[in-house]
Amino acid sequence: PYVIVSNHQASLDVMGMVEVIPERCVPVAKKELLYMGTVGWACWLCGIIFIDRRRTEAAIDVLSQTARAMARDNVR
Repeated sequence: PYVIVSNHQASLDVMGMVEVIPERCVPVAKKELLYMGTVGWACWLCGIIFIDRRRTEAAIDVLSQTARAMARDNVR
């Protein structure tokens, strides 16, 4: 398993990233994108993992669960 870290500057960059990253990769995005109308809806349908940056503990928990699932299932 591996993790690709990118620093997207705009909310629409995530949509472009989905086209570039390998097939089995899933981006992680800030939860605020979820509430941006059509963009949020499309991100949700693509399976993007959303983290709440305002709640540090919750964000760490989501990323920890994701890392454990990657290691357990040996997926990328």
